[in-house]
Amino acid sequence: MPSIHDFATWEPLLRLVQASNAERLAEPGGYVTGQIGHGSWSVPVRRPHPLPGRAAQVEDMQDEFDAVERVQRALTADDADNVSFMMETAPDGKTVLHLFDAGPAVEPGFGSPYLGALILVEGAVPEPWRRLPEPVPGAVPGPSADPALLERTLRERIPDAVGATEAEIAETEARLGVVLPDELKALYRVTRARWEDWADDHEAAERVVNTVGFELFSLDGLYIADAQSRPCPWQFAAMEAVVTPPGAAVQGLVGSPGWIAFGDNGGGDRIAVDLTPGPRGRTGQIIILSHEENIGAGLVADSLTGLVMNGRKQGRHAPRGDQPPVVARVNIRSLPSVQAAAHAGLEALSIGVWEGEPLSLAPVVGLPRLRTLSAYPGTLADPLEIAELTGLEYLDLGPEEWRVLLDAGAVPRSLSAAAIEVQGDRHPLPIVALANELLALWDRPPITRTILEGQLDTAQP
Repeated sequence: MPSIHDFATWEPLLRLVQASNAERLAEPGGYVTGQIGHGSWSVPVRRPHPLPGRAAQVEDMQDEFDAVERVQRALTADDADNVSFMMETAPDGKTVLHLFDAGPAVEPGFGSPYLGALILVEGAVPEPWRRLPEPVPGAVPGPSADPALLERTLRERIPDAVGATEAEIAETEARLGVVLPDELKALYRVTRARWEDWADDHEAAERVVNTVGFELFSLDGLYIADAQSRPCPWQFAAMEAVVTPPGAAVQGLVGSPGWIAFGDNGGGDRIAVDLTPGPRGRTGQIIILSHEENIGAGLVADSLTGLVMNGRKQGRHAPRGDQPPVVARVNIRSLPSVQAAAHAGLEALSIGVWEGEPLSLAPVVGLPRLRTLSAYPGTLADPLEIAELTGLEYLDLGPEEWRVLLDAGAVPRSLSAAAIEVQGDRHPLPIVALANELLALWDRPPITRTILEGQLDTAQP
């Protein structure tokens, strides 16, 4: 099998990149970058335009697909997930390829060697992913909950279904580490929802879907929809916050040990039983977790019986009222100043595109819950004010702002993760070097670079 560190592995792709970027590579110091993983890639290859009236065909891009697949096979052979690269080439075809291995302390970036978050503390996750549900004394099942009625109704509607035995239900409880609620037991006593039980009868499977109102997981497919089941990169997760209004039926969590996922709406959204409801919720209510959101869930029905008997409601979230936002964004379209964002409950502050004078962080110094700061390059009047934000766990800054903090020895030691905000066309090597300086402060594994050299035949396409 080819290795990712063999120049020959890359040669077909490099020829395509060279042909697509001849002018840029010919400039003094010219380079191009890209990234390849098992399921996706971003490479600077110019794709042909389809003929008028004809959609693009696979064969139009077959050379690119074949060249990328060659690299992907090498990733598999080397047991690697992805690789970022920078290519430089001379007019005579001499080519230098820089391969970047981010290692275990860096999350993947998005296209090119520019990096995702640097994980400064091994295993660290953002605060919302550490949050457990609040107890709700006095929570009771919904008025429509009726396990006996549910089981009777299901048997009438899907009489030929194969149900789970008590031993199988007990095995599932042991696997999950929870006792299944009575309504869920009643459901699976009627149908295990295993494909083999339907003997390839699509109509039988469809009857189950129509009866319960969604695609039902088999008993073996049940899982606890806790925070770990809903992973999210730091750069997005750090800007989330757990908010549960007093009138909420569902707690605004990432996940909960009391959320038992047992179905799907057919579009990737999970259906779950909620055993840790919000202040106005019901124990055993049915909720939906959107695949397009990183946090929170919507209420579908106050019980599984109610869902089967009456159908589902739109998954709705409780309004947050007039409280100031715990996640605030200051930019030309949102809040007009840092002062406008400042309040005691502020957890995450993002300073984005800004056309005025650089901003001071003085209004947010001393706020007890501020844990995230993200600031576009050039938006801060004095980056050293960051040293006064003693509770930060995540910091996202431009290269120049990081340079100020590093030179002053003022990088906050409270950080669990960090990111380098790269805007525009920046050479990757200084960015990688800066990232390694930050990683070294926490004694974390550095980003490594391997240099491959070879000759491309300029006469070939």
